[in-house]
Amino acid sequence: MGSALKSEIQEELAYQPLYSALTLGSPSILLFDIDGVIRDVAGSYRMALQETVAHYSGWRPSAEEIDALKGEGLWNNDWDASLEFLRRRGGKPPDRNTLISVFSDFYFGGDPNGDPSQWKGLIGNEPLLVDPDFFAKLSSQGWRWGFVSGAEPPSARFVLQERLGLIDPPLIAMGDAPDKPDPTGLIRLAEKLAAGEHPQRIAYIGDTVADVTTVINARRIRPDLPWQSLAVSPPHVEDVTAYQLSLRRAGADRVLNRTLDLLLL
Repeated sequence: MGSALKSEIQEELAYQPLYSALTLGSPSILLFDIDGVIRDVAGSYRMALQETVAHYSGWRPSAEEIDALKGEGLWNNDWDASLEFLRRRGGKPPDRNTLISVFSDFYFGGDPNGDPSQWKGLIGNEPLLVDPDFFAKLSSQGWRWGFVSGAEPPSARFVLQERLGLIDPPLIAMGDAPDKPDPTGLIRLAEKLAAGEHPQRIAYIGDTVADVTTVINARRIRPDLPWQSLAVSPPHVEDVTAYQLSLRRAGADRVLNRTLDLLLL
């Protein structure tokens, strides 16, 4: 690990719980968002959002406009973000279920619950940001890990199981819990992985203000647990410095340049 990167990571630590000797040997839990953290969705989910908005309005929000909307911390769900863009453009927004169907046609290009090999949509444009060895290394370092994502279950399972080869990974996806920044899913999976033990830390890494706020809300509801907010700037961001600053201002304890940098901590 380079001294410059090590110094940068140490300086970014704003919140570090203190532990007594009684916590030695207790588990550390690492929970992941998926989009922007495990896979790059600039050419899939975000493009489906743009195409859905254009389908109804003829106008496509830019990547910067999408980042600005999501920076408000309220629009983690891309269906709701699409509807909000349409509301702000004026006029009556479409029925939500109808919009979801249009969005799904762009993203999956086939039956979401069907054979993934038959999907012809934008989901095929998702570079991975980690590899299977990444999770093996985390396990060897003693981490218990899982995923808390707003992605649709078929999409989440596809990237985790089909593309990364993970076997039955612990997962909370869309519909399993209220949408972030509600921390219900995060707390539920953390408790499951703790398996009755008191963790040394529970870290959640995401790429949006909503992800950071989810940890802050978990801290408020379960102050007895050692929450830590990790954040990463997704690959599509052009002004990385400004984006990372927004994550820090939202309350992130550490901001990383890449998900793979977790192995260096």
